[in-house]
Amino acid sequence: MPVDPQVQAFLEAQAQAAIENQVPPITEQTVEMARAGYLAVAEMLGQGPDVDTEDSAAPGPAGDIPVRIYRPRDAGDTLPVLVYYHGGGWVIGDLDTHDYACRELCAGAGCLVVSVDYRLAPEARFPAAVDDSWGALQWVAANAESLGGDAARIAVGGDSAGGNLSAVMSLLTRDNGGPHLVFQLLVYPAVDMDFSRPSIDENADGYILTRDHMIWFRGHYLRSEADRADFRASPLLASDHTGLPPALVITAEFDPLRDEGRDYAGKLQAAGVEATLSNYEGQVHVFFQLSPILDGGRKAVDEACAALRNAFDASSQEKTRGLKSG
Repeated sequence: MPVDPQVQAFLEAQAQAAIENQVPPITEQTVEMARAGYLAVAEMLGQGPDVDTEDSAAPGPAGDIPVRIYRPRDAGDTLPVLVYYHGGGWVIGDLDTHDYACRELCAGAGCLVVSVDYRLAPEARFPAAVDDSWGALQWVAANAESLGGDAARIAVGGDSAGGNLSAVMSLLTRDNGGPHLVFQLLVYPAVDMDFSRPSIDENADGYILTRDHMIWFRGHYLRSEADRADFRASPLLASDHTGLPPALVITAEFDPLRDEGRDYAGKLQAAGVEATLSNYEGQVHVFFQLSPILDGGRKAVDEACAALRNAFDASSQEKTRGLKSG
């Protein structure tokens, strides 16, 4: 199908604004300019659902990692937890660019959300983002009770680069004996640094994320070409995908990352992991974040919230059965 009319209107408005303000492509911008531009788009969305927030910090390998904790209003004392990793190619993005999405997930899934402000490249190249993400996840698990969360019901999630980090966290928790995860939410995840799939050529330009953007992000993030084969950069290349938590993989038709998201869901399914692939026709990269202005994004957020609620409920029921049988 063609690009969704709402998406097309957004693309045209963004292109016109870039012309009027003489904004060069990201590949010709400084990192600081690209970060400011990403934040400007996020700020136009408004505040989002009214939930309680608290800025804090988790200890990390290179110092404190800023985190933002979201709590539903009038919620119970012990909530399931979603540890969220923002997108932005490991180069741009922060707690503020994804504040709206985290508020939506918090309110919609009825869970505690801990958004992680991991170190960005090129100031801190791979595997700094992985190391910070891992440190923050361990901190959440160790301090879940004091945060008002349930250590037995922790999920990870993220979009694009954050989807990559979420997939990597799932692999690391399995290989390191925990923390136990009940779900992984992977929104158009970047899971293979090879950039060789057809969707990259089909959607190389004109749909928010371009092939040149991807190359620019990868060049800032990785230390060398050798890093591409590391499963912490390309979780699709991990030697084993068995024993991972259930997953929802959301992709978009006009997204260069579409095929690798599809292939990752296939890898999980082939390994016996309960994984759902949900491809949104007519949509582009970042449509999930644009839920306030795109009906397709709204539908995807609702699907993500429902999947999280189901995963948390299933885990709670399993825990109850275990207590009764014990």
